[in-house]
Amino acid sequence: MKDLYYWFALRRICGVGNVIGKSLLNHFGGAENIFAASAGELEKVEGIGPRMVRSITGFKPDDSIDREIETVLSKKIEIVTFYSPDYPENLKNIYDPPLLLYMKGKLFNRDKHSVAVVGSRTASEYGLKVTGEISRHLARFGITVVSGMARGIDSAAHTAALGGGGRTIAVLGSGLDMIYPPENRKLYEGITEHGAVISEYPPGTPPNSYNFPPRNRIISGISLGVLVAEASPRSGSLITAKLALDQGRDVYAVPGNVYSYKAKGTHTLLKSGAKLVDNAGDILEELHIPILGAEAESEPEEEQKLDGDFEEVYALTASEPVHIDQIILQTGLSSSRVSAILLDLELTGLLKQVPGKMFVRCKKSL
Repeated sequence: MKDLYYWFALRRICGVGNVIGKSLLNHFGGAENIFAASAGELEKVEGIGPRMVRSITGFKPDDSIDREIETVLSKKIEIVTFYSPDYPENLKNIYDPPLLLYMKGKLFNRDKHSVAVVGSRTASEYGLKVTGEISRHLARFGITVVSGMARGIDSAAHTAALGGGGRTIAVLGSGLDMIYPPENRKLYEGITEHGAVISEYPPGTPPNSYNFPPRNRIISGISLGVLVAEASPRSGSLITAKLALDQGRDVYAVPGNVYSYKAKGTHTLLKSGAKLVDNAGDILEELHIPILGAEAESEPEEEQKLDGDFEEVYALTASEPVHIDQIILQTGLSSSRVSAILLDLELTGLLKQVPGKMFVRCKKSL
């Protein structure tokens, strides 16, 4: 608790952001050491002016910091500092890494082998399908899939990674107690069980629009590369791609229909030099990392037992086609949730989509 106190105190010093905070930490080796330093020692750090020196040396202990820490921990949220062994290794090397992360779930050393999958919130069926296929296969090969848990491509990426038995990380643009979008609560819970949900924003922070561009630098910073699965010309995913390039990460893009507005952003990336990707193997080839996953794509998959929403949705399908609207009506689930489940069931070979947003079984019930 004492060590955490000085990390929280550092954030309260006017003018100390992520860049200057990183410089101070690199110079003094710890948050507590910064507050124990003399004015002369502080002045040696690049970017530290007289006003900031006075703020640090004149800092007075405040009980409200202890209360803030206690509130976070009471919500079963872990506080990960820049020097914590749980801090993502790849993220440390970007220009402005967050000094503190809030986390639910667990990060492992193997998560350094991660790829971000991002794209449109209003994705097409094509975009959702290709996202699911690539994310699921990446997960099966031991690559951690990183995304932002938004509607559309993000949700499809997380869902497919979990469906492939792999790990996934969600980076939120809000506090961890402000699940957004709200219909992703079950997905949120699944990610915390088989990966981690993280944010640089403290509990209680709403999902304001201006939080998401800074959030995107964490998505790309954690990852070795960023795949943009589908994006319009003004998509926030293009911001993530630019941040990835600035951070020295690889950028991949999936080609789409040349007449589709949703594909114009990815085509712009391809024209600018992004790696064209149409399957997980293209990414694995670029990364040159050892395969850590369960099995090769060509090997037969073991049947898995369905439960929860997956079982309920699957039970409503049959050998005759059933329309997606009928499934939504009978389950009471949101359209985005049903779409994500149907996509995963399709990827696992249990369902097949036929024209008209109709779904039919490919195998007998499990």
